[in-house]
Formats: sequence, structure tokens, C-alpha cells
Amino acid sequence: MRIGGLLPVSLSDFPGRVAAVVFTQGCNFRCPFCHNGELIPMHPPAHTQMSEDDLFVTLSERATRLDGVMVTGGEPTLQPDLSGFLTRVRALGLETGIETNGSRPDVLAELISGRLLDFIAMDIKAPLETYPRLCGVDFPTEPICESIALIAESGIEHQFRTTHVPALLSETDLDAIRLLVPTGSPHVIQPFIPEHALDPKLREV
Repeated sequence: MRIGGLLPVSLSDFPGRVAAVVFTQGCNFRCPFCHNGELIPMHPPAHTQMSEDDLFVTLSERATRLDGVMVTGGEPTLQPDLSGFLTRVRALGLETGIETNGSRPDVLAELISGRLLDFIAMDIKAPLETYPRLCGVDFPTEPICESIALIAESGIEHQFRTTHVPALLSETDLDAIRLLVPTGSPHVIQPFIPEHALDPKLREV
């Protein structure tokens, strides 16, 4: 798996757990407000990457002090060996979670059916009609809707998240996003941190 970074301990990324956060390399979106722009390229310089074996040495050393591992990105579902990676994490006795943009419901379905996830966080970036503007690419919204439904019906602990970028999302937009969240599913509005936004114009806000 392409690994762009590791946060050894987090108290906020995996709700209710002390977790390590693994950052996968590569994303199919180009969200202008993204604060992890260095993780977007699928093939960055080799020296910026962490080997999977080195990662698991660190996780093994910390396993007794962790509850789980949260896999984020980039976009984790682009990794062809994600299921094997999660299986390997579970072998350490740790819970597993992913944060996804919802673009690949087929991968989510495989992970859910394989019982490889204890938690799923999905970003809902915008009302459907303005999704391309917020995700930075011309992407169909049908997979987004499919992922939302799949996650909500999975029986797995989950959370939908929206980053509120005032320059890009109005209060009316936020109301429209809330309508996309299935009844009973948690939805968190996250603050926008402009300093490292992919679009330099947003850093000036």
C-alpha cells in the first residue's frame, strides 16, 4: 500500500479510541480546500513514502497502547491492497476505521461484507448539484449517493462529515447537505483551516 505518512497517536480521528492515523498516498479528487495536498499525487518521490513493513514495526511496538488504526488519505479506497492491510491491522488486535470521499462504493461494499471495518467516516462535500466545484473534478454523484446509503445501512459505526468553507458553501448549501444525510446517521460540520488549502486563494481568507 502507498503510505504517505503516519500520526502515531490521535485522540480525535477515530471517535472513542486512541488511534494511530495512516495517511495513504493518492486521491482522485482535487478539493480546493484540501489541507493534505502533498497526498494527492499517486506517484510522489519515493523518499517521501513510508514502507508498509516499517509502518507495521511501529504499530506493533505501540499496539498495547492503541485501540485502533484510522486509515485516511488521500483516498484509501484507491489502494488495491486495502483489504489486506486492514486484515494485517486486525491481526495486531486493533480496530480499523477509514475516512473516504465515497467515490468507490464497490470497495466499501467489499470491506463491509468482509467485516474489515469498525468505523467509517465519509465526507459529504456539497449539495449534489455543486459537487464538481467542491471536489475539484467532474465526478458523477451517483456513487456518492450509493456510498451514503451503503454506509448508513451497514450497521457499522459511522459518521458523515462536511468541511464548512464559507467562501464555497452557504448556509443554504449546508441545509441541502443535511438533507443528504440518512435519518439516524451522525453528521459533523468541521471548521475550515485555510493555511494549507490546495487553492492558494482560499489561504487568504
